[in-house]
Amino acid sequence: MDIGLIGLGKMGGNMRERLRRAGHTVVGYDRNPDLADVGSLEELVEALPTPKVVWVMVPAGEPTRSTVAELKELLGAGDVIVDGGNSRWTDDIANAASLAEKKIGYVDCGVSGGVWGLENGYALMYGGAPEDIAKVQPAFDALKPEGEFGAVHAGKVGAGHFSKMVHNGIEYALMQSYAEGWELLEKVDLVDNVTEVFRSWREGTVIRSWLLDLLVQALDDEPGLESIAGYAEDSGEGRWTVEAAIDNAVPVPAIAASLFARFVSRQDDSPAMKAIAAMRNQFGGHAMKTEAPAGGDVEGQKGGPEVAPAAAEAGAGSAHAPSES
Repeated sequence: MDIGLIGLGKMGGNMRERLRRAGHTVVGYDRNPDLADVGSLEELVEALPTPKVVWVMVPAGEPTRSTVAELKELLGAGDVIVDGGNSRWTDDIANAASLAEKKIGYVDCGVSGGVWGLENGYALMYGGAPEDIAKVQPAFDALKPEGEFGAVHAGKVGAGHFSKMVHNGIEYALMQSYAEGWELLEKVDLVDNVTEVFRSWREGTVIRSWLLDLLVQALDDEPGLESIAGYAEDSGEGRWTVEAAIDNAVPVPAIAASLFARFVSRQDDSPAMKAIAAMRNQFGGHAMKTEAPAGGDVEGQKGGPEVAPAAAEAGAGSAHAPSES
């Protein structure tokens, strides 16, 4: 298929490469001319056959909203816009309603995979009408991991980003548990090699996971994590998950506690937060006071700073924090 891709940062650039490896034609735009295939959004749209499919990978909030608004003026009936960033699901509903005025389709897609997605594939959660999903399906098939799972049509517009939001809330709680366990093991004068204990858990235990693998990798890189500040950012999704739980009277004590624990990290140099910062750096290249892993990006912003011109100006006041993966 032919697809336009806006935002060629650490996620978008790797997604373009994975799509091309699968045989698809990708026209990429980025405000950094060294990364872009075309010089403007107008050129990107003109280069695509009808129906046109344009995937947006820029920071959530006003940068995404302004990019979608600009594309609305360039696209026509039957075309589709995919928001693959970390937008709030309520923005999806507003964007879809606006685009429907010109009969332009809209699909929201939560993307997980971080800097490892190029080789491993990206977990995809997408929402939208079946007819719009069908136009994007070849791209979804190329981007997803190999195997039966890894991609899902979660429901109507907003369902994709809502699902990704909850995914990231769960991620918060998992990382907090590993980090607290690591801190306790390090604290007692009993366990000789904490890293090897964690490594042993990678096989045969009920708590094995990719996050555990990444924490062990971080500990191998730097035992004790001494150079890492005990400070971990929180993404918009963590807060939004707790807010949605409050709105729907759903108890999420573990997720809420893990969110507030990150606030604590801004007051103290927390050992547990060193572990969380290390895991975030391993899977997504999120910023911390050390080098990013191979293939990482210490800027810590999905989509990087390379956004559409209109989005770049509008996004100056955005409060969106670096996202989880």
